[in-house]
Amino acid sequence: MSSKGKVLVAMSGGVDSSVAAVLLKEQGYEVVGITMKTWDYTGSGGKTGKEVGCCTLESMNDARAIGIKYDFPHFIVDIRKEFGDWVIDRFTEEYMAGRTPNPCVLCNTHIKWESLMRRADDLGCEFIATGHYARLRTDEETGRHILMKGLDHNKDQSYALWGVSQENLSRTIFPLGNLTKPEIRQMAADFGLDEVANKPDSYEICFVPDNNYRRFLRDRVPDMDERAGPGNFRLTDGTIIGQHEGYPFYTIGQRHGLGLATGEPIYVTRIDVESNTVWVGDKDELLGQQLSAGQINYVKYADLSEERQAFGKIRYKDAGAPCVVWEKDGQLNVRFAEPRRAITPGQAIVIYEGEEVLGGAWIRQVVEPTSVESR
Repeated sequence: MSSKGKVLVAMSGGVDSSVAAVLLKEQGYEVVGITMKTWDYTGSGGKTGKEVGCCTLESMNDARAIGIKYDFPHFIVDIRKEFGDWVIDRFTEEYMAGRTPNPCVLCNTHIKWESLMRRADDLGCEFIATGHYARLRTDEETGRHILMKGLDHNKDQSYALWGVSQENLSRTIFPLGNLTKPEIRQMAADFGLDEVANKPDSYEICFVPDNNYRRFLRDRVPDMDERAGPGNFRLTDGTIIGQHEGYPFYTIGQRHGLGLATGEPIYVTRIDVESNTVWVGDKDELLGQQLSAGQINYVKYADLSEERQAFGKIRYKDAGAPCVVWEKDGQLNVRFAEPRRAITPGQAIVIYEGEEVLGGAWIRQVVEPTSVESR
């Protein structure tokens, strides 16, 4: 066995994970490639005429071909049931609860890492590796494994990894964390990875290939109209200004696709499941300064025993903003220095100290700006 150890590399068939596998091989690790089949078109629908992204036959073949070229074994594992139970079911349930889910975090936390660790143990691998743009370090004093932003901030994926446990981080390698996307594409060319070197990045939800989540929800919830059918759009004063198609089809901050002719921009500000009401207003009504979030996972520290100054991101592409964080009654409370626009229940709040992830949680409630003076 290689002196650096045996590593199981998650290979989607894309350029990032392919370079990660070959890079580790070149660095002296004993590499085992694995591609996880998480879904298929039969169950998800939305055929676009061409299969794209991970889980396609083309992607699996590309990953396997790289294993053959660089002389390491490659396996395909079927985790469709695990993925469906955890990710797709919760994706649907969150929309039906009036929240906007983040399936990538659910997948990373409950599927990718847990599934990879089980297979790694079965195959005698000490480590797992992925092509994510993130970094890790171990704090010598506390022994904690600290997730950090990727060097390429344009591609940084630490926001989607806040839920990975300390135990799993202790066996994780991010080979691309100190590289930029242009460098990785050049490395793919240098390694002779012609199958993947110029593959475009995929941004759609992997199991909604047509990017039409309304169609997907209707397919998954046959009694959609009975459970969450047409209802009222209301202004803050209660005035009804139109009919919506069903509250699960809207998200906080949405402006387009409302079908409302108001003469000025109007946005979704709140979703009330019980009354099947979608509340709308101007952009200032989207502002919120404080939130509470549940299902906390701490990364840098074991807990949050005292109030801390930090930097919070409320969605993946959010630039982030200064905030104060504290825990109370098992909830992570975050108060931003300035009001933030469209804080959305169902999304994650991820807290940073500099480049390092302090922790994260699922946003459950937005506290209005008028309430932030007292806590």
